[in-house]
Amino acid sequence: MPLRIDEIIGGGYGSFWRYRGRYRVVKGSRGSKKSRTAALWYIVHLMRHPQANLLVVRKVFRTLKSSCHAELRWAVQRLGVGRFWAFRETEATYLPTGQKIFFRGLDDPVKLNSIAAAAGCLCWLWIEEATEITNEADFNMLDESIRGRVPEGLFKQVTITFNPWDERHWLKKRFFDPPASPDVLALTTTYRCNEFLDQADLALFARMKAKNPRRYQVAGLGNWGVSEGLIYGNWREERFSPEEVRRRPGAAHVFGLDFGYACDPSALFCGICQPTDFRLFVFDELYERGLTYAMLSSEIMRMGYANERIRADSAEPRSIDELRTLGLRRIVPARKGPDSIRNGISRLQDYEIVIHPRCVNFLREISAYAWDTDGFHRPVNRPAAGEDHLMDAMRYAMEDIGKGDVFSFA
Repeated sequence: MPLRIDEIIGGGYGSFWRYRGRYRVVKGSRGSKKSRTAALWYIVHLMRHPQANLLVVRKVFRTLKSSCHAELRWAVQRLGVGRFWAFRETEATYLPTGQKIFFRGLDDPVKLNSIAAAAGCLCWLWIEEATEITNEADFNMLDESIRGRVPEGLFKQVTITFNPWDERHWLKKRFFDPPASPDVLALTTTYRCNEFLDQADLALFARMKAKNPRRYQVAGLGNWGVSEGLIYGNWREERFSPEEVRRRPGAAHVFGLDFGYACDPSALFCGICQPTDFRLFVFDELYERGLTYAMLSSEIMRMGYANERIRADSAEPRSIDELRTLGLRRIVPARKGPDSIRNGISRLQDYEIVIHPRCVNFLREISAYAWDTDGFHRPVNRPAAGEDHLMDAMRYAMEDIGKGDVFSFA
């Protein structure tokens, strides 16, 4: 029996599915199926429109593999049309017509500017995790790439999907604050419209609502994250050369590791500190779920950091010992103690934190990292629970700075 599209998609996205205007903008909670719905829509409509082609973009190319690339591969299998599609790292091809899905990152402008659709026209653009794009001019450049005439029956459209972590983001001002426009469909979706979640998934959101109402507002209900009570205001995003920063007098590598596996990611913080100038440069990151010890050590080695001293979460001594045996011989436990979190935060608040644009997970975490509140919504002197894996790893990494340890670059 053939699959029915409405049974595959489920409810909650009727207007999204039917809309033909220029901008289709969806902010949503975790588990709201916004990305999977977008992936299904594109596969169905590319196969219906033999002259259409799609450009899929994230800020950093390497993050596409585990997001849009995976979602679109899932969609072709879910629709039972996998035999008609061929996926490669940078593109996918619909074999009957030669239509393309192009995968690109804003971190490689040369490849972004060299897109040419051999069959038909480039008429659709999907930007995933759009809050990673902090410069509106970068979005305008992408928007302008969808131009020119399209054949009869086709239409040009930009789809934007994201989790709304920061109410100060330009996306809110541009697409959600103005009065309704026929050129914009702005939606907020939640996990409640995802009928494919099981009881364990729903229990997770119930616990979040009870224990962390602030996080639930964003991750559960898709509301904008508020800037009030943010812990770090002393940071900025800037493209810099790590090689040039390393050559500065007194510059020191600092690495921190927070362990994760299924629900939480393993998070490696990679920084260069200038203690005399109170500047911390964040130049790289690892942020991935499902890594075994062997996979984690292999990935850190592949990144070139096998010989660096890495301060890791001391709550997991077995994990540290295991990574040592796998080749990370300089990994050491963080020195946790009374008030270590507050003291570590206090020290970091004295620094100017400069973040390379490729560190998209660090940027997302630091822009939402806030103080917890009590039952009367008054701030208390501890961070709110949430996505703080790289924030913890940064504190571990900076433990030695100012304590007399000398670092060298391996």
